[in-house]
Amino acid sequence: MGEFAYSKGLKRRILIVDDEEINREILGNMLQDHYVVSYAENGRQALEMLRDRTVRYSLILLDLLMPVMSGEEFLRLHKEEEQISGIPVIVMTSEKPAEVRSIKMGADDFITKPYDSPEVIKARCERIIQLYEDKSIIRSAEKDALTQLYTREFFYEYVRQADHYDETVYKDAIVLNVDHFHMINEMFGRDMGDEVLKKIANALEQIFGNGLYIGCRPDSDYFYLYVDHHESYEGVFNELSEELAKYSHMPKIRIRAGVYLNADKSISVDGRFDHAKLACDRIRGDYTRQVNFYSKELNDADLFHEKLIHGIDDAIANGEFIVYFQPKYGIAEETPVLCSAEALIRWKHPEYGMISPGEFIPLFENNGLIQKLDHFVWRRSAEQIREWKEKFGVTVPVSVNVSRVDIYDPELENRLGAIVEENGLTAADLMLEITESAYADDAKSLTEVVDHLRERGFKIEMDDFGTGYSSLNMLTTIKIDVLKIDMSFIRNMNRDEKSRRLVELIMDIARFMNVPAVAEGVEDETQLKMLKDMGCQIIQGYYFSKPVPPEEFERFISGK
Repeated sequence: MGEFAYSKGLKRRILIVDDEEINREILGNMLQDHYVVSYAENGRQALEMLRDRTVRYSLILLDLLMPVMSGEEFLRLHKEEEQISGIPVIVMTSEKPAEVRSIKMGADDFITKPYDSPEVIKARCERIIQLYEDKSIIRSAEKDALTQLYTREFFYEYVRQADHYDETVYKDAIVLNVDHFHMINEMFGRDMGDEVLKKIANALEQIFGNGLYIGCRPDSDYFYLYVDHHESYEGVFNELSEELAKYSHMPKIRIRAGVYLNADKSISVDGRFDHAKLACDRIRGDYTRQVNFYSKELNDADLFHEKLIHGIDDAIANGEFIVYFQPKYGIAEETPVLCSAEALIRWKHPEYGMISPGEFIPLFENNGLIQKLDHFVWRRSAEQIREWKEKFGVTVPVSVNVSRVDIYDPELENRLGAIVEENGLTAADLMLEITESAYADDAKSLTEVVDHLRERGFKIEMDDFGTGYSSLNMLTTIKIDVLKIDMSFIRNMNRDEKSRRLVELIMDIARFMNVPAVAEGVEDETQLKMLKDMGCQIIQGYYFSKPVPPEEFERFISGK
């Protein structure tokens, strides 16, 4: 900062404090070309001038022997007043013992009387000003202005110093987060949000301050802590919650924590806190746990998921994703008849082998990548319908999933229409499965999208019916073509009266709506017979076949 100011020709203001007019004039003449110079005849006058907040001084040149208030008395008072204590002081003296004494009292340098050459004095003034301006910048960057905790870079440096001077003692890396902090700002105002953060910082100081404690606020509602190792943290964070609960005027605050016990000092500081943050973020939305501990297994799972996330584009391009098909059979007649299929994605990974859809589909749903996968499945399913039609002369309609994120795509209708047209199909050949989660998010949008798709000729299937609170409400507002009974009811209906009665109820609803019901997860003949007796028209499940690759599915079409 000092170099910048001098290079741009910015003039600092300095204050010369000396009772001898000739001394003031000599110094003033030396420095007036580089600085704006003010003068005071004694310490008291100097203090009055410095307390004027409309004028900013960058340096004080101070004589020690003065009437009214000596230089030594001025140094004592200068050090005590926060407003002016940051202004550096150069003492002017001819006494060697006074030089040492004034430095101990807080002076930053001294100029020997009689004065050295003007260039030497200018250099000493410039050096002291630059040092203090740079130090001021560092101080402002070192601490978070709101909580007075360290900022990230300074925090990391102090952690490295703690490791260097205390190598043998185990330390824990902790990351805290305030759940739904943005809601506090929105509901109670930003001032309340700021007060919450300050109270947390104060409470952390009280709880951890007796041992090693280095605290940081790297982001708006995150806190990083580096502390001496604790055997247990449940009590610690209960104490933190109790401390915050004392402030009855504040909203209820829930804090979750990730703890990396006995943090490995051989890895980087930011790596240690990445581990703790991973543990913290893993319990976001989990109200059964306040503290989560980092482990190698947790890290391995996270790395695995990151590889899957970053590998989706290459997997699509390289043909690692394979669309399997599970047959759906009509059972209204004595002999079951193939009537359609459901498309189900599989991932044959070059490193991990076959990856369960239960592993990657929820992962992609959480970050929006599921849309890429859906588009791939739609295209591949349409191509497969066309290939079977060309080979066998029959059309096998295929059900494909339409995820929540797809519903809000303004190009959804055009995208699906283009896929159907490119493959010479009708819209009814590609049946669309939706779930109630999209309805819960935005019922109006889902209703409009479904209406438009049905107008284009697409058949809409409600998937997993009966598993959520809004399923029945969906039926009152959205027109559907097929009702799919969740396999959890089918699986238990042999031995659970409640499940059996629910299946019967869903069948009654389907009849009332005049739409077919599809039972998923049928595994044995007893289930098949019960469903047939209830009037179920279509079933799918392991009783007929597990999901299979396209070439294996062809035997259901050919009947061979």
